[in-house]
Amino acid sequence: MNIPGNIITLIAGILLTLISLWYGQNHGLMPVEASQGAADIDELFDLMMTIATGLFLIVEGVLVYCLIKFRRKKGDKTDGPSIEGNVPLEIVWTAIPTVIVFILALYSFEVYNNLGGLDPETSHDFRQEEMQMAGNQGKMVAFNPHQGHLSLGIGNANADLEVDVNGIQYAWIFTYPDSGVVSGELHVPVNKQVKLNMKAGDVIHAFWVPQLRLKQDVLPGRDSALAFNANRIGTYPIICAELCGAYHGGMKTTLYVESEEDYQKWIQENTFASAEEKADTMALMTQPMTQENRVEMHSHHLEVTSETLAQLHN
Repeated sequence: MNIPGNIITLIAGILLTLISLWYGQNHGLMPVEASQGAADIDELFDLMMTIATGLFLIVEGVLVYCLIKFRRKKGDKTDGPSIEGNVPLEIVWTAIPTVIVFILALYSFEVYNNLGGLDPETSHDFRQEEMQMAGNQGKMVAFNPHQGHLSLGIGNANADLEVDVNGIQYAWIFTYPDSGVVSGELHVPVNKQVKLNMKAGDVIHAFWVPQLRLKQDVLPGRDSALAFNANRIGTYPIICAELCGAYHGGMKTTLYVESEEDYQKWIQENTFASAEEKADTMALMTQPMTQENRVEMHSHHLEVTSETLAQLHN
């Protein structure tokens, strides 16, 4: 039975759409969602996976079809027919990617805005700079009306909790201004708006928590901000996502999302730590690491003796 080509094309299109939609919603590539904004980012990622799956199947399907349909016949050593130019086809394969990129750009912009990426105190720093004429010299000079208090990143002025973050080789230091607690771990209450005011003490770092779907560069000499609302109690890794030195891989710590009671308990336990102990800890964490300290730290992570690691390093 000969099936018309348009029927086959219709069936193939339906199957292609169904497979793309199914895989786009069931790829399982993302970790658990632990923030309110994570769902928006996952929906954007699912859409991109759906489109990518469809394009992959179309391209690979055409290749396989051509390999079979136009394969060289036995004994045929001639060249194939010369094909040059197809204006309608070129218009189609140019217009389709253009439309896809345009849609994804608008969608990404909307998600970024919902997360607070267009907060006027963060990403609009260049916009808030004003230009004025510099007297009689006739030159344009930029000045910052906020006197350097602008920052980069995703911000939110209505935060329930603000934490100062200092990134140094190779640790994150978290300071809670309200209580004075200083910690190498980040503790936040669940379902509260948290804002991290971040800076780098030496080189460029990047604060990344995959479960929050957030990552922000931390730059020397520039303030950056990152706001989130963690809605899932648990422990999640904090990773430096910027190559910041020879021991960049060891720059890790943990985000603890806790109930309000557990968070207040942790604050109280750490608030009453002696000021002298805090000062000693800060001095130890902020001083430049020696070669011996780095070897000792990484021998612990790698479960090898410091002598063995030192020999390998030398």
